[in-house]
Amino acid sequence: MRARVQRRTLQTVVLAQVLGGAGLAAGITVGALLAQQLLGSDGLAGLPIALFTLGSALTAYLVGQFSRRSGRRVGLTSGFGAGGVGAIGVVVAAVAENVPLLFASLFVYGAGAATNLQARYAGTDLARSDRRGAAVSVALVSTTLGAVAGPNLVEPLGGLAEDLGLPALAGPFLLAAVAYLAAGAALFVRLRPDPLLLARQLERPAGPPPGPTADEARRATPRPGPQAILGATVMVLTQITMVAIMTMTPVHMREHHHGLGDVGLVIGVHVAAMFLPSPLTGMLVDRIGRAQMAVASAATLLLAGAAAALAPGDSLSLTILALALLGLGWNFGLIAGTALVVDGTVPENRPQTQGSIDVLVALAGAGSGAASGLITAATSYQSLALGGGILALALLPVLAWTRRRIHA
Repeated sequence: MRARVQRRTLQTVVLAQVLGGAGLAAGITVGALLAQQLLGSDGLAGLPIALFTLGSALTAYLVGQFSRRSGRRVGLTSGFGAGGVGAIGVVVAAVAENVPLLFASLFVYGAGAATNLQARYAGTDLARSDRRGAAVSVALVSTTLGAVAGPNLVEPLGGLAEDLGLPALAGPFLLAAVAYLAAGAALFVRLRPDPLLLARQLERPAGPPPGPTADEARRATPRPGPQAILGATVMVLTQITMVAIMTMTPVHMREHHHGLGDVGLVIGVHVAAMFLPSPLTGMLVDRIGRAQMAVASAATLLLAGAAAALAPGDSLSLTILALALLGLGWNFGLIAGTALVVDGTVPENRPQTQGSIDVLVALAGAGSGAASGLITAATSYQSLALGGGILALALLPVLAWTRRRIHA
């Protein structure tokens, strides 16, 4: 039964991730440009990323709590539904040129991004310990289709929006609304039985443990292990680097007279690198180790920052290379970090731990997105990119510390 439900769960997660990826890509591609257009300031262009990442932080916590109490189905469906409502609000704000509504809607829209990431955990609930990296990779690679198609549909969606009498930059958010609501509906209909609730039943001891009463045992929640702390650190640092560089790249490109088609191509390649290598990354995480792939993440992000800093502003090919490396480094870190978190938790503490960690990841991304515009305005895009790459190297001492704790 476990294997059969795991197959159905992965099929459902794949469908939701394809749809969720398309919704996620809209904000990444044009969010900063929409804010720049309405606010008339490059220094505030990082606010959309910051706002929907703050929204994703709140949602990560709520989805974790809903999942703990009622299972993955309820938590994930609610998150995607909120993301769809937020995307509709962004479209309305763009039409009305209402900045407060835009900010509020971007905050709610962030629910979809958090839920899209939380969905990967549903694929690990019933996975064997030696297949957790592969289970995460199946979920992530499924995001590729929608996430890569989304940025490359910026121009046609902009044309569609204009035909409907809407601003061109509102077009991708129309796609996001439909995609997120459809993802939520797919999970609500198909995620039965709930993988988390089933995992709890399968891993629950046959009888009450000796010593404490059964009621006390149910209330007691084990603490996450050091692997979970390491996994959280890996995901936080990779998120900071990725979001900072990614947020300001479209603005940097527009300043060097690249069109929306070029911006969509660069972000499309970036998002493909974030998700498409997932099967290979998952296999490597399972075979050569979580820590080794975390080191590979740090090295790749450093290369990405250096490439972005050194690429001439008018060079499309080098910008594509830099953003591809950025996405790949993030992919290494996310899959290695997720597997570490699952290794360091049990079904009783897993949902709330995962939700809390995703809150940290989202807050890190929010701060990084907000600061990226200010740093670029005060210094340069090149300084931002190189600084982000160097920051990723902070993973190395954390890895050494955690290894000592695990083997102590």
